[in-house]
Amino acid sequence: MADITAALVKELREMTGLGMMECKKALQETGGDIGKAEEFLRIRSGAKASKAASRVAAEGVIGVYVAGDGKVGALVELNCETDFVARNEDFLDFSSKLAEIVANEDPVDPAALAALAIDGSGIEARRQALVQKIGENISIRRFRRIAAVGRLSRYVHGSKIGVLVDLEGPEEAGKDVAMHIAFSKPRYLRKEDVPAETAAKEHEILAARASESGKPAEIVAKMVDGGLNKFLAEISLLGQPFIKDDKQTVEKMLAARKARLHGYAFFVVGEGIEKKAADFAAEVAGLAR
Repeated sequence: MADITAALVKELREMTGLGMMECKKALQETGGDIGKAEEFLRIRSGAKASKAASRVAAEGVIGVYVAGDGKVGALVELNCETDFVARNEDFLDFSSKLAEIVANEDPVDPAALAALAIDGSGIEARRQALVQKIGENISIRRFRRIAAVGRLSRYVHGSKIGVLVDLEGPEEAGKDVAMHIAFSKPRYLRKEDVPAETAAKEHEILAARASESGKPAEIVAKMVDGGLNKFLAEISLLGQPFIKDDKQTVEKMLAARKARLHGYAFFVVGEGIEKKAADFAAEVAGLAR
């Protein structure tokens, strides 16, 4: 058997990011051939990644990148199983690099992104190596790229909410709007963007509620109209009360600063993912059988 030196193990560890013992075993399995050992670990990590893929990954971070000129940027949601892993430096670095790749390469979907490379190393291979190293399911869930008309401002709240804002005007206005979006999570830019079916459904609910008031029809109509306008304002960014001054809307705040908002995007980690609730009693009962 070839002599497996500490230097050889260290070199393989630096190539793969995996543990010393795993690297040593891989070198022993491959007779000290570092190239074959790396391939051996990639195969093993791929198997481990496949096994982990069945587990729900609803934690994670939002990777955010904005180019130096502020003209292009991206958000990437990278998921894992636990909040502990979401604070791992390698995991955070991977999310940041993914966002930069999305901004620069403009892939069409997560599969296309996974086929690209970071620093000469395939993204999918790096994901699998991270799964092998950390031991959790890790997935690239979604991303959004923005090519700005104005200039992009960014805001990240605790790595769990990422926001990009495309705005012409003072940089401070862009930052304030981005922070507001992270807080209020508006579904639409302006009330005119709200789908007709969404407005119709709310109108129906408001009408049914108002009809139970016993008030005259003309009062009921005013109640419904007022309620609908309030609803549309609440779910659209420009109509919302500005978080730093709720006496004015976001639209009025922007007008006062001579700023024009062209668009925005934001991601919230785990939004829409159904988390599996752990039933500890059932697990204990199952082990006792």
